[in-house]
Amino acid sequence: MINLKPACRQMIDLLAGVGNEQLSGPTPCTEYTLRDLVTHVDVAAQGFIGIAGKNVSQSTDTAGAAESTAGGLSDDWRGSVAKNVQALGDAWDDPAAWQGRTDAAGLDLPNATWGKIALTEMVMHGWDIARATGQPFGLPDDTLQACFDHVTEFVPNAPIEGLWGPAVEVPADASLLDRTVAITGRYP
Repeated sequence: MINLKPACRQMIDLLAGVGNEQLSGPTPCTEYTLRDLVTHVDVAAQGFIGIAGKNVSQSTDTAGAAESTAGGLSDDWRGSVAKNVQALGDAWDDPAAWQGRTDAAGLDLPNATWGKIALTEMVMHGWDIARATGQPFGLPDDTLQACFDHVTEFVPNAPIEGLWGPAVEVPADASLLDRTVAITGRYP
């Protein structure tokens, strides 16, 4: 079991620092504007809450609905997205969330893997948002290590091609965050 709450807290703090005028700007996740990325984070949080609670219809329905409304943030998007991100951390704080397997988004994976993917979503997209908005980004070492361990194993063998860009080379003495970011095809 991994504690997702530090990554979720960082995400909530980052969202609070995003100005509405920044939403149309680019992100390191090149296929997304900042508005699209925030929408993706919201959708992902809702989907992973469904997986944690063994409510697969919630996770798959949420993903499909959001794809059709990408970029459609409410006036209170900071509050609503933060609420979902907080609920994500809370949902995966339950040891039962990490047990069993779940078939969601066309993939049948162990829930432990789904939980690590949820962590990676918060860490990597948190970094993306921080970079896009010029905000600081920092997480506890154990959170970064858990994400690094996951992406090191999962990204090169991902069940869906093209989710990440090719790994980027970084110096051998690069920080743990920079090495994690590089594995996912981002330039630290």
